[in-house]
Amino acid sequence: MAGLVLLLPTVLAAWLAVFASEHGGDCLMYGERCQTVPGTVLWACFWAAVGLGVTALAWPRTRWTSARCWAVGLQWGAQLTLGALILSGA
Repeated sequence: MAGLVLLLPTVLAAWLAVFASEHGGDCLMYGERCQTVPGTVLWACFWAAVGLGVTALAWPRTRWTSARCWAVGLQWGAQLTLGALILSGA
């Protein structure tokens, strides 16, 4: 649940950090030096984090706990990868 709650603040904080940088300001104002990470990769990481988070949340806590732990770990991995990809444009 914590991962899903923190997903949007993570994305917003990363974009704010990017737009506060010199490169982000140039991209926002002049359309120059913009991020080179394709938007499809960012969206794929976002939706993977959402899907894995919902799966882990809906998973029964008493059955196949190792699979639920893997879903949570993969969700955090997708979420942190998304934040890192956004920040790589800074």
